[in-house]
Amino acid sequence: MALTPDDVVTKQFQHVRFKEGFDPDEVDDFLDEIVVEWRKTIAENDELKAKLAAYESGETPAAPAAPAAEAPAEVEVEAVEVVAEAPAADAAAPAAASAGIIELAQRLHDEHVAEGQAQRDKLIAEAQSQAASIVAEAEARGRDEIARLEKERGSLESRISELRQFERDYRSQLRTYIESHLRDLDSTGTSSGSTPISAVGH
Repeated sequence: MALTPDDVVTKQFQHVRFKEGFDPDEVDDFLDEIVVEWRKTIAENDELKAKLAAYESGETPAAPAAPAAEAPAEVEVEAVEVVAEAPAADAAAPAAASAGIIELAQRLHDEHVAEGQAQRDKLIAEAQSQAASIVAEAEARGRDEIARLEKERGSLESRISELRQFERDYRSQLRTYIESHLRDLDSTGTSSGSTPISAVGH
């Protein structure tokens, strides 16, 4: 993301407490000077781009709508205009000036393109790294969850097997108990049925 003069103006610094530091007023004054010079450079760059576009289209560059705010920018713009309006007898000077402007514009263009490509490559690399990290973390969590579920399933299967064995043992013991009591009842009924009635009355 390109830095602009407004970024410098709106930048907020944290105050240092109980430590040595710079005078905030001096820092603010220096930043104001940077912003002024930066804006002058941007205005000058815009002027040169406009004149380059006018030269490339074959039109006479128009005079600026308003006078530049700072003297150095005016001097350089006027110098470009003087070179552009030189007599036809000295055709080499305007051609050289145009070539210089074109070279400057091309260099600025190449720098911006290179900066954009570098920023793009950096963002792509960061995104790929983050994506790989997320995928690796998700895969690790998936493996851990599968291992936990497998362990839990083994525990449940073991518990089910124990419950089934308990059911079989319980049914067997219950059957044995009931059959034992049935045999006792049969035995008791047989014994009471063989006793004489007269003996019961006495």
